[in-house]
Amino acid sequence: MGFRFPSVVHAKQLVQRPFLSTFKVPKGYLAVYVGDESKMKRLVIPVSYLNQPSFQELLSQAEEEFGFDHPTGALTIPCKEDVFINFISSLNA
Repeated sequence: MGFRFPSVVHAKQLVQRPFLSTFKVPKGYLAVYVGDESKMKRLVIPVSYLNQPSFQELLSQAEEEFGFDHPTGALTIPCKEDVFINFISSLNA
């Protein structure tokens, strides 16, 4: 017996599809780096997530803990990739 999680699969495809095809960020998306300093992955997410209160809270927590000075010069979210993808899937639900 198997369980299907369509929102998780959809979120993972949504996040990774633009990243895998090109290094350019498509219009309506933004690049974020997810992970710790030793292993960061660049993901592309819809700009509309910035309007979500839970995403804004995540950004506030990242700012409080790590500030804005990141080695990549881009938005960095210090959490594991699978945790971030699960979080994104909750935004899609």
